[in-house]
Amino acid sequence: MKNKFDTATFAGGCFWCTEAIYKRLKGVESVTPGYTGGRLENPSYDTVCQGNTDHAEAIQIEFNPLIISFEKLLDIFWHTHNPTTLNQQGNDIGTQYRSEIFYHNGSQKDIAEKSKKELEKTRIYKDPIVTKISQLTKFYPAESYHINYYDKNKSAPYCNFIIEPKIQKLLKEYSQDVKDEYKDA
Repeated sequence: MKNKFDTATFAGGCFWCTEAIYKRLKGVESVTPGYTGGRLENPSYDTVCQGNTDHAEAIQIEFNPLIISFEKLLDIFWHTHNPTTLNQQGNDIGTQYRSEIFYHNGSQKDIAEKSKKELEKTRIYKDPIVTKISQLTKFYPAESYHINYYDKNKSAPYCNFIIEPKIQKLLKEYSQDVKDEYKDA
């Protein structure tokens, strides 16, 4: 019997970072970097980087909910980027780097809103959480050179200084959720 996969779509800054994190998780079948949340049809990296399309760099995750839950994906989302900075992650600045959860159905919306409220109650972040929760309208896959960017460019400065610390945090805090082939990499 074939497993039914679910889909989640998150924007948490640079999609090179978020793709590298989520592809390492047990139960994640695929992660596609792309663009969503804007008004321009068929956006490109160049147009999105100009900051006037309203699209965010995002990832679309195909996952097996029998292995990893949407709640766990959200937990990792909240803890592997900064959900308190508006339109910015580190030195990446602009609306395309915003923090946003794009729900696919009412259940995901309810779970995301509950998760955000619970996180706010913990006060682990001193600043307010600015992450938006919006209905997914259309997701546009990014150009092929963005796929597996981190794994293909580990020696690049951005990968070393920005993405690698996030991977190390994932390995430290969520090691039980990481696929075996990534634990010693």
